[in-house]
Amino acid sequence: MEFLDVKVFGNSLYSWSMAALLVALGVMLLYFLKSVLVMRLNRTDGQQNFQLARIFSGTINSTSALVILVVSTFLASTVLNLPAIADLYMRKAAVVAVILQFGLWSGHFITILIEHYFKLSGREAQQASGVTIIKFIVKFAVWVGIVLLILDNFDVNITALVTGLGVGGVAIGLATQSILSDLFASLSIILDKPFQKGEFIAVGEMSGTVERIGLKTTRMRSIDGEQLVFSNSDLLQSRIRNYEYVTERRNVLRLGVVYGTPVEKLQSIPDLLRGIIEANPRVRFDRVHFKSYGDYALNFEVVYFVLDKDYGVFMDVQQEINLAIYAAFAAEGIEFAYPTQTLFVQKNA
Repeated sequence: MEFLDVKVFGNSLYSWSMAALLVALGVMLLYFLKSVLVMRLNRTDGQQNFQLARIFSGTINSTSALVILVVSTFLASTVLNLPAIADLYMRKAAVVAVILQFGLWSGHFITILIEHYFKLSGREAQQASGVTIIKFIVKFAVWVGIVLLILDNFDVNITALVTGLGVGGVAIGLATQSILSDLFASLSIILDKPFQKGEFIAVGEMSGTVERIGLKTTRMRSIDGEQLVFSNSDLLQSRIRNYEYVTERRNVLRLGVVYGTPVEKLQSIPDLLRGIIEANPRVRFDRVHFKSYGDYALNFEVVYFVLDKDYGVFMDVQQEINLAIYAAFAAEGIEFAYPTQTLFVQKNA
């Protein structure tokens, strides 16, 4: 066994063998711990706990084999008598590996967390571009921090670099102010959800179905068929009416009968109108009143709600009620008013 005492690079073969054994044991131990943690997390019960466990399980599972090898090698090197410079670089390599692994964990954790958030909202497919840009921005910020930590570990003065990045960031921000404004407006739309793809909205005098929410613009298909394009920043500064969450549509019906209608018939009109509206199963009656004396008519006002958000159904119901009112008035001998003018002519003797 004398050959084990042979010196190689200042250490015996026995010491090198022990170091190699420690590397192998370290790799196996770290892999074992990783596998046990992932297995335990995957067996978590309960829906909420399961989701959290899946996020942490995926994060731990992203542990790099190279990082495990570098850390194990550094720990094993402590049993060797290495030159100061070699020991220093081994230590720095281990620190860099740990920092990189932290970056990998952070990036993976953020990715799964963002995807999980949008899956809970049920709109991940509709917001694919937004999800991608959010993940990119957050992961980019994480890796910028990781790179700065690595440079600092190698004694690089990062103060000037950070200052330069800040000045450069301000210059780029000023040059791309309009683009960044639309980009952050897009993120605001995605996170706050004032509307979603496929929903019918109105912006000012224009309305249509949302076809695409992009990074700079949002595109809608109008009722007439043309495509409407809005910049995201302008869109958020406008008043938006979202019809997706309408459960019923309100209609105000105004009609007038001629002056000279007998008072008995005037008194019967509210009950007549109410009966017609309440007879329709798709309508919720609200009120009916003899509202005012007009220039040429006695005006009545009826308010009811159609119990469907579909505009086509709303128009069908309105048509049914209008026809029923016309038929009922004809049967009762009640005349609708229309603009008339009476001219009195006086003949001078």
